[in-house]
Amino acid sequence: MPNDTINNAIKKASSSNENYEEIIYEGYGPNGVAVIVEAATDNKNRTAADVRHAFDKSGGNLGTSGCVSYMFNKKGIMVIEKESTSMDEEELMMLAIEAGAEDFQSLEEVYEITTDPSDFTTVREKLEAEELVFLEAEVQMVPTTTVALDEKGVEKMERLMERLEDLDDVSNVYHNWEE
Repeated sequence: MPNDTINNAIKKASSSNENYEEIIYEGYGPNGVAVIVEAATDNKNRTAADVRHAFDKSGGNLGTSGCVSYMFNKKGIMVIEKESTSMDEEELMMLAIEAGAEDFQSLEEVYEITTDPSDFTTVREKLEAEELVFLEAEVQMVPTTTVALDEKGVEKMERLMERLEDLDDVSNVYHNWEE
């Protein structure tokens, strides 16, 4: 391949001025499950069509902005595996609360720490300073209520989640399905 062709391809790729927009889609999955889809795209029309198609093929429908977001709260979530820390539950809970956490839960194999999104970075940094390792640490949309599904609904919901997660532009999918 000639050097000019290679150099032109490199210039084109490095000078690409594609602007990616973050878009949030809201809709209903099977049996009224609320679904929020976060996407980053350079083509809103393509992404909207792809997301709508995923909903339609899975027994759901894309809704309007705000149709399900009221059923979710934005929260910082940090998950720490119990085996990964030498601290006992009370010691870790006090550390998290003193750092600014809103809630602390001890689940079967993990500790889950919840924060306000504005306090998330501060709490995470204070816990990292204590050499704690997170299985998960991110700001998420947490449902205020959940929906239980029957076997057929579970199949449809799994299909919807799979189709949405297969889309290149989709970065996060949140739902209120009680798994």
